[in-house]
Amino acid sequence: MNKKYLKGLFLTMLLVVAVLVLAACGGAQPAEPAKEEAAPAEAEAEQAAPSGDKITIKLAENPWTGSMVNVAVAKILLQEQLGYTVENVTIDENAQWPALATGDLSASLEVWPSGHAENVKQYIDDQKVVEKAGDLGVVGKIGWYIPTYMLDEHPELATWEGFKDPANAALFKTAETGDKGQFLGGDPSWVQYDEQIIKNLDLNFQVVYAGSEQSILAAVDSVYSRKEPILIYFYKPHSAFAKYDLTNVTLPENSADCYAKAEAGGVDCDYPTDVLFKIVWADLKTKAPDAYQFLSKMNYSTDDQVTMIADVDTNGKSAEEAARDWLGKNEDKWKAWLP
Repeated sequence: MNKKYLKGLFLTMLLVVAVLVLAACGGAQPAEPAKEEAAPAEAEAEQAAPSGDKITIKLAENPWTGSMVNVAVAKILLQEQLGYTVENVTIDENAQWPALATGDLSASLEVWPSGHAENVKQYIDDQKVVEKAGDLGVVGKIGWYIPTYMLDEHPELATWEGFKDPANAALFKTAETGDKGQFLGGDPSWVQYDEQIIKNLDLNFQVVYAGSEQSILAAVDSVYSRKEPILIYFYKPHSAFAKYDLTNVTLPENSADCYAKAEAGGVDCDYPTDVLFKIVWADLKTKAPDAYQFLSKMNYSTDDQVTMIADVDTNGKSAEEAARDWLGKNEDKWKAWLP
């Protein structure tokens, strides 16, 4: 054979062998170093970090302090423990129902059932676009209240029958009500049956709406030191009872039959005791299941709520400050709400 030919063949064979060796080496990948487990604090931070696909939770904030502190507690935990963006939506207790039905609101945390039988039937039972999300744990009672000092001279005012006397009704008259006694109501958007009760019990009173919880309390404050008469719509739980000695006027006993006449204007009895509950947008369960679970479990006592209300109304704290104080002292309670 030609020497040049043999030399070329030899070089070609060397090249083929080299390629085969390199290919064999390339097929074996180095083992990846073992990943270190995240420290517990880092793992918790990852779980709490906001996720880009989480919806914004919109909480109904009704115009009274109890609702405001409920929302503050839920907002802090939804944001800082579950990683949600949360918006407070100021809205009245009736307007919140259609907003929940369409998903414009995610939840309302304090519903007083005595005023919402029709809404429950329409949105929860019939349309199934709103769901109950468990009891809040707080027990409420709306009623008529007078300063207890009035009973010193007029013990008959402990019951509604004492208000039938025109002379007693005249104790409460104002320039606005003329010859009728004034009954001071709250925010007109609240569920109130006082006009019906007054008419059906044939009392010589006129309802004047203060406009807000703060306005009712300002009116009480303005007469209390002078021991002047006042008759108000108010409710428990509230921190005002720690500041003012108020007596709940006894009205005719509440009954289901009495409130069945509400639509026809026939209420003539006391307000019921209300076990307050929470409601949510029906789609929240699938759109934000962990938020749904959390809100369903959220539950505390009447005393817990009163503590926060007092921090706001008496101690001048914001709802958020009051909520953070409560959360700091009640970690065992709120941790049980987390999914």
